[in-house]
Amino acid sequence: MSRQHPAAPSAPPSPHAASPHAAAPGAAHRDWWRDAVIYQVYPRSFADSDGDGMGDLAGVRSRLPYLRALGVDAVWLSPFYASPQADAGYDVADYRAVDPMFGTLTDADGLIRDAHAQGLRIIVDLVPNHSSDQHEWFKRALAEGPGSPLRDRYHFRPGKGARGELPPNDWESVFGGPAWTRVPDGAWYLHLFAPEQPDFNWEHPAVGDEFRTILRFWLDLGVDGFRVDVAHGLVKAEGLPDIGTRDQVRLLGNGVMPFFDQDGVHAVYREWRTVLDEYAGDEEPAAASAPGRPRRTGGRMFVAEAWTPTVERTARYVRPDELHQAFNFQYLSTDWDAGELRRIIDRTLDAMRPVGAPATWVLSNHDVTRHATRFANPPGLGTQIRTAGDREQGLRRARAATLLMLALPGSAYLYQGEELGLPDVVDLPDEVRQDPAYFRGAGQDGFRDGCRVPIPWTRTGPSYGFGSGGSWLPQPSTWGELSVQAQQGTPGSTLELYRRALRLRRAEPGLGAGDAVEWLRAPEGVLAFRRGEFVCVANTTGESVTTRSHGRVLLSSGDEVTEADGEAKVPADTTVWWAMT
Repeated sequence: MSRQHPAAPSAPPSPHAASPHAAAPGAAHRDWWRDAVIYQVYPRSFADSDGDGMGDLAGVRSRLPYLRALGVDAVWLSPFYASPQADAGYDVADYRAVDPMFGTLTDADGLIRDAHAQGLRIIVDLVPNHSSDQHEWFKRALAEGPGSPLRDRYHFRPGKGARGELPPNDWESVFGGPAWTRVPDGAWYLHLFAPEQPDFNWEHPAVGDEFRTILRFWLDLGVDGFRVDVAHGLVKAEGLPDIGTRDQVRLLGNGVMPFFDQDGVHAVYREWRTVLDEYAGDEEPAAASAPGRPRRTGGRMFVAEAWTPTVERTARYVRPDELHQAFNFQYLSTDWDAGELRRIIDRTLDAMRPVGAPATWVLSNHDVTRHATRFANPPGLGTQIRTAGDREQGLRRARAATLLMLALPGSAYLYQGEELGLPDVVDLPDEVRQDPAYFRGAGQDGFRDGCRVPIPWTRTGPSYGFGSGGSWLPQPSTWGELSVQAQQGTPGSTLELYRRALRLRRAEPGLGAGDAVEWLRAPEGVLAFRRGEFVCVANTTGESVTTRSHGRVLLSSGDEVTEADGEAKVPADTTVWWAMT
């Protein structure tokens, strides 16, 4: 689900002590997720096995060797549950079933088993804030009418006005328009997103009971973790009070709202953590380890999609008895600017250190404009951009931003196709769009389809190797040269840059571990930090910059680095990795 982006008011520190699970570089064992590189697969756009134009689980399963060769540690699957697809599967009708468009439970089981055989872990999306309006609970609640006990599992309320014709409060949907829909018997129900996505009432014990059984269902099937959708939204303020403004979308993420980031959500996650802790994981398969790299323990994990005003509030979700990770949306929304990047890096590490949680770093996902397009446009436009911008500049900066991200301590998330340097498709015809926010005509921009176009595998073919029957969203005619086939083995390609970077990240002891960086002096517009005998230098300016040489160049995101007399010339918008020994 797409969220608006946060500003930076202060927040109180966490009362919890540092996690006993915090691992230091060089530890003999550490939890696998603390420094993992996790690859997001958007199943409908990854690989189509049956030629119907829609990606599926069998398609993902067939491409696992590619992900293994890329060098990632785990795969996060966006929703594949039974769903009417009003919001690309984030409207779940049955949490224990696979939608036929993606396959069967047998396909899911086979995918998990094959991934483990490849040394890859599997994380699945969990959508606890709302269900589909086709969920059995909601259908029965409507059919049984006022007084049905099932209505208590959602937020049904009488309307205001002489005849109840007005919504119960002034809340607006994130997708635009009122957050309430009236049913034929006169009652209203709450949906923070589309009307087809009624919000659960997490004050009702049956909701918590149901989700604990859902967790166990997928854990018993072998999944290694869950990405928690709208993790900040489950609990609403008592009494559902008015907000008092009609400009609520602008406020999202900029303060504590009565329907987001309420303190009560943390009790939910403390209960969930006890469930995950029942499932002691094995050590990673030999296929996933690398010479000189500490063995990493199994264990299951949660990662929260928690849009909060500050990283300090985000840290509350990853206290030792709650979730394990939370997406760093403040970092994702930071412009390509050395000062701003250093500020959010420091603030993130400082916020996570007291709770013993690893930082996470992410540049793209299924809800925002791909960073190759964001960085192709002027700063300050946000994360939903409608123009292609300077493609060459955008790709150069995207490659540099990736190397910077992969050099930081913590876990990194990649979005499918970014390893190919794919841009957003900003010129999709209106008639092919499927983002519900687009049709609501307000709220979010509704241009998320541009980052969801199926990825290209081959230079030619009806859908560049995605499948034999075309693709559910049209691919640009230029994508053949961005395909895996075109880039594989090609020196300097973005795909080979990612592969080399991930190999080096595995080979460098402790590169992803730890919770701090040592900043080095650098020219204005340049970031330089040291981690042991490793140095990363990122030039965010549009000009080449002369700086100190730091030893042996391991990798450069751009043109060759020239060195002489202890100095190095780093090209414009380029990140360089050095080994000091």
